[in-house]
Amino acid sequence: MKISRLLVANRGEIACRIFRTCRRLGIHAIAVYSDADRDALHVRLADEAHRVGPAAARESYLDMDAILAAARASRADAIHPGYGFLSENAAFAEACGGVGIRFVGPGTDAIRAMGLKHEAKAIVAAAGVPVVPGYMGEEQSEARLVAEAARVGFPLLVKAVAGGGGKGMRVVREAAALPEALRGARSEAESAFGDGRLMLERFLERPRHVEVQVFGDAHGNCVHLFERECSVQRRYQKIIEESPSPFIDAATRAAMTAAAVRAAKAVGYVNAGTIEFIVGGDGAFYFMEMNTRLQVEHPVTELVTGLDLVEWQLRVASGEPLPLRQEAIQSRGHAIEARIYSEDPRRGFLPSVGRVRRFAHPPASADWRIDSGIADGDAISVHYDPMIAKVVASGADRAAALASLRRNLDRTAVFGVGNNLALLRTIARHPAFAAGDVDTGFVDRELAVLTADVPPPPEALLLAASLALADRAPPAGAGHSPWQLADGWRAGGEPVQAIGLRTPAFLRLRARRQGGSLVLEGEGTSLRGTVAIADGRYLVDAGRGPQSLELIRDGEMLQVVGESATSLALAPAWPFERSVEDADAHPASPLPGRVVDLRVKAGDRVEKGEVLAVVEGMKMQHAIRAGRAGRILQVLARQGELVDAEAILFDIGPA
Repeated sequence: MKISRLLVANRGEIACRIFRTCRRLGIHAIAVYSDADRDALHVRLADEAHRVGPAAARESYLDMDAILAAARASRADAIHPGYGFLSENAAFAEACGGVGIRFVGPGTDAIRAMGLKHEAKAIVAAAGVPVVPGYMGEEQSEARLVAEAARVGFPLLVKAVAGGGGKGMRVVREAAALPEALRGARSEAESAFGDGRLMLERFLERPRHVEVQVFGDAHGNCVHLFERECSVQRRYQKIIEESPSPFIDAATRAAMTAAAVRAAKAVGYVNAGTIEFIVGGDGAFYFMEMNTRLQVEHPVTELVTGLDLVEWQLRVASGEPLPLRQEAIQSRGHAIEARIYSEDPRRGFLPSVGRVRRFAHPPASADWRIDSGIADGDAISVHYDPMIAKVVASGADRAAALASLRRNLDRTAVFGVGNNLALLRTIARHPAFAAGDVDTGFVDRELAVLTADVPPPPEALLLAASLALADRAPPAGAGHSPWQLADGWRAGGEPVQAIGLRTPAFLRLRARRQGGSLVLEGEGTSLRGTVAIADGRYLVDAGRGPQSLELIRDGEMLQVVGESATSLALAPAWPFERSVEDADAHPASPLPGRVVDLRVKAGDRVEKGEVLAVVEGMKMQHAIRAGRAGRILQVLARQGELVDAEAILFDIGPA
């Protein structure tokens, strides 16, 4: 029976993605929402929507009774669980069948069989699928686990039986560290999954993560849709995926995809699923787990096969056979997906919450796809996953796809919340990634390098300074009177304006117009150049010839796109700066923050450029420097004190 009314028991990006296929197929799309998502994009895109509870996921999107009540009220004939939440919950799949509503996913037996890692490994091993040596027994005493660890050998991986997302997982390199690792992993597993059972695996150094998309139907057919490389991860969670894998060869691909189909057939699998493998440096692969749902990264498979996997899911759930046989499924070209998260890579990937003022990106095209769950003005909530969007670049080969990814990431910006775009751009340009030579530990191992501050190019500084000066243009009706200009004009000299830039470190610069040039000085910076506008782009010459730059702007936030993307922010003018000399004598905090390091006291002699204090704000530390040589007359803040933006911290007099 064909599905005509589909309820999506999810939110955000995946709900929006499923509704897209519903519209194309003429299926009535039904959304559910929590109180926090009342005005969310997925609600706005649906044909109808039903409230399922308060903001907390356990009281809304994880409330099976509320979801089923919404399905009955909306007369849904099927429920698509998306990914996460109830998507791999066998009890929910069973409950759907119990009330006569189809569950778009596998049967409950397959979900249960693959839900516990140790049982799944036993099943696939019996089907001839290679598994990593380890211990998956029921005996869970510490003494037994210690003994089995000695048999498996070090280094080894302690994993939660019911785990996922890196929770309940520890790498142990020597026997002395094992007891503490077991206790920590067990405690974390009990808290996260309500199941403290553990398993042991041989740990492969610098492994790769490669998975195979499989599809089965109720008529006994099962196929694969090739592999995806998912080795670029942070803390065991994927951030960049691609297909085909740049690492495995044709023989390994054939063996791996055949093994994946055997694993799926071993549990009579129906609908979309993914067999995940860990791959050693020698190319040997081992079963890791099966995800009994649609994966976040399914768009890369869609782009290389030309198929709509959600449509396949709905057809299979309607009782139809698979649309294609194995020999008709082809992989062409290359696709790379990057996940944009609202998080701070510099602070342990802590989620960043707030309102997205603007999500700017190139429009979808033949080589560029955007799957998003937010629009301008939408909020990122503390209650749910911080994913903003997935962007996917494709091309005739990997080089073309990578070029598209770099070009389009540079032209993508998120204003209003912290995000990982700078990290994604850096990875996309890293030589190891370009060579396809990364493993699952690459990001964590290289994080300091990947998130290091890169000095902005001189062209970006000149453009930002030009915009800052333009923002301080005279008000309407001011005429040409120098007394009404906010440009730092003074009698007997060139007009000089103090401006502030965050790059992200704070810079105080002096800008002046001199003839047709713009001159910048301060904090080790000395630049002279020109800025012009032509056909909506900026032509900036900082002494190495005109460079054509694009600008993405949201208020004081700037993204300058040239050879790569540079993010800067214009700092507000400081009202106490009546002259450049006055500013030099009165160093101030550029933003609200806490004085975390006070290095001078009244009476101290200081040199120009000397660090006087450090203020921490906006998750970063900013050095407050002397603008002139002299003697500290007053210290106007205390160590540990909270200060406002523009607060003067020191009074510097003559030496």
